[in-house]
Amino acid sequence: MKLATKLIHGGPTVDQQTGALGVPIYQISTYRQTSVDHFSKYDYARGDNPTREALEDTIAVLEGGSRCLAFASGMAAISTTLMIFSPGDHLVVCDDVYGGAYRVLSTIFSRMGISSTFVDATNLAAIEAAIRPETKGIYLESPSNPLLKVTDLRGAAEIARRHGIITLVDNTFMTPYLQRPLELGCDIVLHSGTKFINGHSDVICGFAVVRDKELGQRIRYIQNAFGTGLGPQDSFLTLRGVKTLKVRMDQSQKNTLRIVEWLKEHERVTAVHYPGLPEHPGYAIHAAQADGPGAVFSFELDSYETTKRLLEGSHLAAFAVSLGGVESIISYPARMSHASLPKEERDRKGIKDTLVRLSVGLEDPDDLIADLQQAMG
Repeated sequence: MKLATKLIHGGPTVDQQTGALGVPIYQISTYRQTSVDHFSKYDYARGDNPTREALEDTIAVLEGGSRCLAFASGMAAISTTLMIFSPGDHLVVCDDVYGGAYRVLSTIFSRMGISSTFVDATNLAAIEAAIRPETKGIYLESPSNPLLKVTDLRGAAEIARRHGIITLVDNTFMTPYLQRPLELGCDIVLHSGTKFINGHSDVICGFAVVRDKELGQRIRYIQNAFGTGLGPQDSFLTLRGVKTLKVRMDQSQKNTLRIVEWLKEHERVTAVHYPGLPEHPGYAIHAAQADGPGAVFSFELDSYETTKRLLEGSHLAAFAVSLGGVESIISYPARMSHASLPKEERDRKGIKDTLVRLSVGLEDPDDLIADLQQAMG
């Protein structure tokens, strides 16, 4: 079964009770039991809910994993998964990791005795050089947020296997439609399902998908203990959204390529970061491990004044946090996704005050180009 078909038929598609074409919203907190000695599969909704389970089964199939766990947000998925590590453990993390992940790693988990070393993950030698005897995991994004750097996921997973550690990959930008890190040898895939998987800017959710069942059970135990699972209403909406993932991503990618080519020639644009461009340093590696360049890119402008004018003057591309909706969203990493990083840290990573990130939606690309043009002046 090809992925386009799996998006529609990969998970539970019929309600077993009524024959409804889709799993309904089980908006319930508890379940009646009939035996003192043998509880049913469902007892309390913090642990299990049929609507959430249908969504988890669908995402597990799409990523090629043995198990998926759905969370109340992308950060809930990341933070809960990171709790599999213990005081004294060490992680190697890609340098320009999402700001929320950087925040929990550098403040909360460091306080718990779990340390991190941030490296340029485009250089496999840098990853290997950062591994210590106490290293237990490698945490990656490819492409990364917001500079769209590309990591050789196969190569990183091979390094991890040699050292007996696990590889975690945030796959939010690509989705399982375009990239499946488990097939490349990685161990855990993380998503902000808020973004392209749901695709309609009306749900906050996250996922962790694993190959190894025992690892999945460890994450599930922490999820249940912390109560970070996704609610049934949001599970239902995300099940609805994922069915159109292919058609949305195909059109958004097509629009993105048009806009990127136009921006490359614009007099106020000094750099464009997009793995679909042949001149991108990670172009060949990305093409070898993914089925498309995606619909998110970032670009740099000639001044802060131009940047401010673009962000405040865009009408079609919403100046907002997040990405991956049917509408285009333009973001300012220095004040949004990476605001938690100190300015000197942002500067070191190349996240400049003139950098903007654009998630391209389903509008006509000519209208988007005209809107960007008028905003920049």
